[in-house]
Parts: sequence; structure tokens; C-alpha cells
Amino acid sequence: MTDTALRTAAFDSKAWPYEEARKLLKRYPDGKPGNQPVIFETGYGPSGLPHIGTFNEVLRTTMVRHAFQTLSDAPTRLIEFSDDMDGLRKVPDNVPNQAMLTEHLGKPLSRIPDPFEKFESFAAHNNAMLRDFLDRFGFEYEFISSASQYEAGVFDDALKGVLRHYAGIMGVMLPTLRKERAATYSPILPISPKTGVVLQVPVEVVNVEEGTIRFTDSDGEVLVQSVLGGQAKLQWKVDWAMRWVALGVDYEMYGKDLIDSGVQSGKIARVLGGRPPEGLIYEMFLDEKGEKISKSKGNGLTLEQWLDYGTQESLSFFAYREPKKAKQLHIGVIPRAVDDYFQFRASYAAQPVEQKLGNPVHHIHDGDVPGTNPPVTFGLLLNLVGVLGAGATAEQVHGYLSNYVEGAITHELDALIGHALAYNRDYVAPTLQRRKPEGIEVAALERLDRELAAVPADSSAVDLQNIVYAIGNEGGFEPLRAWFGALYETLLGSSQGPRMGSFIALYGVENTRKLIAEALAR
Repeated sequence: MTDTALRTAAFDSKAWPYEEARKLLKRYPDGKPGNQPVIFETGYGPSGLPHIGTFNEVLRTTMVRHAFQTLSDAPTRLIEFSDDMDGLRKVPDNVPNQAMLTEHLGKPLSRIPDPFEKFESFAAHNNAMLRDFLDRFGFEYEFISSASQYEAGVFDDALKGVLRHYAGIMGVMLPTLRKERAATYSPILPISPKTGVVLQVPVEVVNVEEGTIRFTDSDGEVLVQSVLGGQAKLQWKVDWAMRWVALGVDYEMYGKDLIDSGVQSGKIARVLGGRPPEGLIYEMFLDEKGEKISKSKGNGLTLEQWLDYGTQESLSFFAYREPKKAKQLHIGVIPRAVDDYFQFRASYAAQPVEQKLGNPVHHIHDGDVPGTNPPVTFGLLLNLVGVLGAGATAEQVHGYLSNYVEGAITHELDALIGHALAYNRDYVAPTLQRRKPEGIEVAALERLDRELAAVPADSSAVDLQNIVYAIGNEGGFEPLRAWFGALYETLLGSSQGPRMGSFIALYGVENTRKLIAEALAR
């Protein structure tokens, strides 16, 4: 596929990353002035560790960036911004030295000691974790810390702009606040020179050019203090808008829960003389009961859990699909995501360019899609290790595969085996319960046993599948899927399963006959 053909097709592609990228072309029909880079941004609150939502947002933004790079030769940057000037509102449950952290409540995260005693601050620790996290997945980004920008004076001109347009910002925010909140609200949060706490107090602008304000400290003393050089920070919505303007952000996506914040921040950006970025508003993940995922409830799925039981590419596949639609995110979706990813990957090479651009794997791999696929599905591996039991080993699986797969087992297949063993051990094996066959199922299983005893040694998975199909078709099963359901429930102990011909070829004819014998003996 030539670059020209790719670009031409991308202009018409309905794949959402290209639709998002075209917003930026419309934003700058003649290119960004001075050939400046188009800036993509994602944000991170370092009061906790990076999680699956962090991965999701950076991945999706990266996909839009790659799509834009297909459409345009303009330079781009992706900024990962850490809001580490925020005051610590609550001590997280999953960190050590909680008493020490309690003493620093209200202070900027960048000025609180690291409870892990490894870095110069709590924010520095979590920022390091974030960077390690992003590097682990190979993201290309520039890291910017809020504290570094405030304290080095990078935001000073923007802060003066906030003072200059103080009344206009208040005009945006006050109508959105409750009466009690409006009485004390200020876009600017001074940092107490005495306690180091970020203060939520009314302020009065004293001198815009000098950047000074007047406020009452927590001990009752009225102070005049500069907002520059890290002596103050901005309220969340104002801070977001100021950052967009100061850094020249052109694209930032965010979740549905931040729609109101995005609207108000967009208005404030315009008050400051800037332009809010383009962006996609994505839906939130739900748990298996359809309820919103909450950190405090612990009803979500962690990134580590997904990567224990499924591949990184399968997580990327899950994140890519329908970002504007709420999706259930739980352990049970992983096997389907793994196999769906490989199914789309298998079809990629033969697709015309228009279909390639709509194929999720194109965006997962930025067009450099692997040309080969594992010889077995993840679902088939799960069924194999399921019949082997909770104590199944990789060596056992390799032994079965050696009779089924031509050539050496690849690193990718070996990784899939590891995921299948872990998933089976923790989630499948404890639930497997093989029932006894009933009614016409008994005769059908007896016939299957007889026919398997007579098959040639070199019978293919297709040959075996034809035998299974014929027995069900002639055995009085209505509908036919009831026969396959019976095989899954009596032989595998599961309500769902693979193509039985493929399973028999992998597990072996004689081993399958033993499963049949065990089922009939029940």
C-alpha cells in the first residue's frame, strides 16, 4: 500500500481515529501558524497509580495522532501532563506511612514526602510510575509536570492572564455553583506561606502585572502575595483551560463524566483569548452487572489482571472498539477480545485499503500489522487446558500442540499458552462441572465413540468436524446447536466451546474417546 493510496483512503475512512483527525485538519485548513506542531494532550492525576483508564486514554489519543500523521505532514507532539500541583485531599488506602501523609493533607502532591521513601516527593514517585508504565507499552510522548511549569514560571504569563480576565472567568463559573460555594469561590488558589496548604479562599486582585493578590490565610492574617513562581495554583476547570491556552493544546479527549468540566473550561479558554482543543468524549466502562466502575467499590478490572489473562493487543482491541458506547469491562470479556483481535488480524492482509483502515488492528499496530497468526484460537487453548485440569502445565500443552502444529511454537503462541493456563487456573477450573448425558445424547455419544475408533490416523480437523456434524444432524437434535451444547457440557464441563473437530484433532482421538467413556459412565 503506497503512502498516497493510504492518505487518499484515509480522507474518506469512517474509522473513528480518522474522523477525529479530520477535526484537526478543519481546525487548521492552512496548517498551524508557523508550522508549529499540532499538540495532543492527555492528563493524569498523580494522587494514585496509573491504571487501565490511563492506558485507555493514552492509547486512543495515540491512535488519533497516528491517523492525523497519515492525513498530514504537519509535526505533532503528544504531551502527558501530570496535575501534581493539586492538593492532597485524601490519603490513599494502598500506600504506606499513612500517618505521615495525613500530616500533609491539603499540600501540593509535589511538596509532600514520598510515603515509599524512594523519591523526593509523593508526586515524583507516582510520576515515575506513570513514565515507567507508558514506556512499558512503548508510547511516544513528552512528560510535563504541572509543578515544574508553575515553579519555573512557565505559566506566569498565563496566570497574569487569569488575573486580567478575573471578572470574565467568575462570570463563567459563578452561575454553575451552589450559593454557598459561590460565596467563597476563587479561580486562584493561593498556597499558604505558613502551612504550605493550597487554600480555598476568596481572593482580590491587587496588581495584574506584578501578579499579586490579597487573601486571608488560615490563621486570619490578611496577606498580599504573588501568584507567580509556584505560590498559587488554579482551580481545576480554570487550570485545565489555562493549560490548553499556555501549551497550545489542539486535541484532548476525556470521559463522559467530565462533560460539564469540558464545557466550562472551553468557555474559560475563550475568555483567556485561546481556543479549546478538539476532542472525543468517550463513554465509561461498566462492571459485569452494568454498574459504573468505581475505585472505591473495587468493582473494576485492573490493567495487571487483563495482562495476566490476555495480551496487550487484546486490551488495545477492546479499547479501540466503539469508544462512544458504554462497555462492560470484567474478566469474562478477555477471551473473546483475544480471539476477536486475532480474527481481525487474520483478515487484514487480504482486505482492500478502505477496509484495512477500518480494521482495528490497523490502528493498534499503526499499519504495521503482523502477517502471521497463531495456529490455534485462545478459546481452543482454554478448552484444552480445561480438560487437563487446574494443574495443567505449559509442557503438557506443548506436547498436545506438537501433534497439531507444524513447526516450532512461537513466542506469541507460548505467551497465549501462559495466559490460558492462568485464566483456566483462576476462573475456569473452579467452575467446570461435567454433567451426565441424557436422552438422545447417550446414543449420539456412543455413535461418536464408534466412529472415532474407526477414523484414519491422519484425519484432519475438518474430517472430524464433519463426523460430529453428521451425528448431530442425524441424531434428532433440534436445533442442531443442542448437540454441540451437549458435547460442551458433558465432555468439557462448559456451556460454550470450540469447533469440536479442532478440539478432537488437538486433544487427540484416543483422549477424546476417554472423555466420552467418562461421560457415559456417569
